[in-house]
Amino acid sequence: MEKILDVKNLQVSFQTFFGEVEAVRDISFSLEEGKTLAIVGESGCGKSVTANSIMQLLPKPPVVYKGGEIIYKGEDLLKKSEKEMTEIRGNMISMVFQDPMTSLNPTMKVGAQIIEGVRRHRNISNEEGRKYAIEMLERVSVPQPEKRVNQYPHEFSGGMRQRVMIALAMASKPSLLIADEPTTALDVTVQAQILKLMKTLQKEFGASIILITHDLGVVADMADDVIVMYAGQIVEKGTVDDIFKNPSHPYTQKLLAAVPKLTMDRNETLHAIDGTPPDLYKPPQGCAFFDRCDQAMVICENHMPGFFDSGSGHYNRCWKNHPSYTRNGGAE
Repeated sequence: MEKILDVKNLQVSFQTFFGEVEAVRDISFSLEEGKTLAIVGESGCGKSVTANSIMQLLPKPPVVYKGGEIIYKGEDLLKKSEKEMTEIRGNMISMVFQDPMTSLNPTMKVGAQIIEGVRRHRNISNEEGRKYAIEMLERVSVPQPEKRVNQYPHEFSGGMRQRVMIALAMASKPSLLIADEPTTALDVTVQAQILKLMKTLQKEFGASIILITHDLGVVADMADDVIVMYAGQIVEKGTVDDIFKNPSHPYTQKLLAAVPKLTMDRNETLHAIDGTPPDLYKPPQGCAFFDRCDQAMVICENHMPGFFDSGSGHYNRCWKNHPSYTRNGGAE
């Protein structure tokens, strides 16, 4: 399959009164057509900054793109003007945000918001627009779409608002959909419905999806490939089977150990990750996970590990996976 997106050595910083925050530090990944890529990690690891960088939604200043490329269908989005990005956003690349109540306009009917998004890229009449808005609401399983199209966001439940957001994002049939924690505020039943809906629409429209989440259950259900981020870096990437069956980085292992399991005894406690992420005003010279890692070695503190291939494209950034590493004596 062809790559629809290829991010190469992306570096994103925030210039603040206190100094430079290196939010995304030299990350690279790609996404194939029709596939779903999940980006996981703790809050503040750079997931949303990466997603917003693709869409060019971060204000400049304070954001500075210090290096890298974001290649979408052969063109570098970082070199696009704001006018060019306006043509791309919502048309070729769309985004579903975490909180639909703050993303939808509370003063506009939901049908009008869907129509407005389509009209930016297509010349359609009011009647055509209304029919299309009803069709999109029906596709995302909003009941009574003919009635709902004339209602305001506050008249919808949280799950229904998220369905409206998906309808809005998919209205122009984009080839790439970015979903930034789309199920965080929803209960488990509604979350399952939203995920099923996204997979159905993906097949129908042939879209590729980038799923930003901290919920590993969602990842297992949705993703083909996974990248794990920590302190602005990718520490592990591979297929969903690689990550869940054979996690190679200590951070990934701890994330999976912190997930509740149905087989757990009621007296059994969850494994928390001790400590806090490093300060990205002054990122560490070595492995960013050093202070929280119970497998750390002397080399980890001052020397940044490269990407090591665990086999079949399963990469991780950990010295214990270096080819010269021996379990008895560490790195040779």
